[in-house]
Order: sequence, then structure tokens, then C-alpha cells
Amino acid sequence: MLAERTVDGLLAEHPGELVRTGSPHVVCTVLPPHWRSNKTLPVAFKVVALGDVGDGTVVTVRAGNDENYCAELRNCTAVMKNQVAKFNDLRFVGRSGRGKSFTLSIIVSTTPPQVATYSKAIKVTVDGPREPRSKTRQQGFHHFPFGPRHFTPDPLAGSLPFKLTGKLSFILGHRQCV
Repeated sequence: MLAERTVDGLLAEHPGELVRTGSPHVVCTVLPPHWRSNKTLPVAFKVVALGDVGDGTVVTVRAGNDENYCAELRNCTAVMKNQVAKFNDLRFVGRSGRGKSFTLSIIVSTTPPQVATYSKAIKVTVDGPREPRSKTRQQGFHHFPFGPRHFTPDPLAGSLPFKLTGKLSFILGHRQCV
């Protein structure tokens, strides 16, 4: 109960900056919802221990999801100092996949080890955040010359979306278009 009150108090002191993890004794900074692969995060990622964790304790961050179970990370290890492990240049090199986010595993190397999870923490793509695709904007536009297309019939060719030439035009009774 004391740990819950401590978490609530800490989250209230830092609204929008810290997030709960799967462990009642660990919170961390909020990650952006979408980020570009291999780019430095806008702020340092921090893990805060609410229990007694000594200075110098190693903290490791891992990321994965059902498509990429062990994403490649850079600078994913830090040490505790005053109950905080600061990852100055944490980089997500492995991409999370189309429409997927990574879940982080935060491993505090105490005895026994403490493992906290930050579910659906960050989506990582090669191009980073962008405007969402709109169905109305792309309606009627196709990248390839097949599939349904809108056309305006040529009054000389009747109601056909193409021009008839040669013998076929004569047989069907259409004038030849040049």
C-alpha cells in the first residue's frame, strides 16, 4: 500500500513525464508514441526505482513484440545513482513493424533481479512519425494502371473507355478515332 501511494504521489508530482510499469517498484519516463529508427530520443530515458536499489546497480532495457522478439538497441545499459538510471542516448535500431509497438523489459540487476514491463511503449519505423493515411484523399487514385478507375466516356467512341480502331471498329459500327 505504501508503494502504491508513493507511485501515485510521484506520478502526480511529474504529470505526463512518468509512467507506471508492470512492477510496483519501478516507474520510467514516457516515451514518444512513434519514433524514427536509430535517432536519439528527445529526452533521456530514465528508470526510477521506488524500492531500495543501491548506487551502481546495472539496469538494462530490452524491447520486443510478437514480430521482433528482440529488437536491436544502442546504449541500453545504465547504472543506478540515487534511485535513478539515466539512459542518455537510448536508440531503437530495430523497427517494430507496421502498426506495431514495442514492449520494453526493464531489468534491474538486484538479487533477485527485478523485471518491469512498459507495454506498447513506442512504435519505431524507418521514417518516423508522419501524417496518417486518409481514405478520402486516396479515393479514386491508384499507383498502378489496373483496378477500378474513373473515366469520362469519349462521345466519338460511344460509351467505351477506350478507342476502337481498324476492323473491330467497322464491325461494331463505331467511327474510327484518330
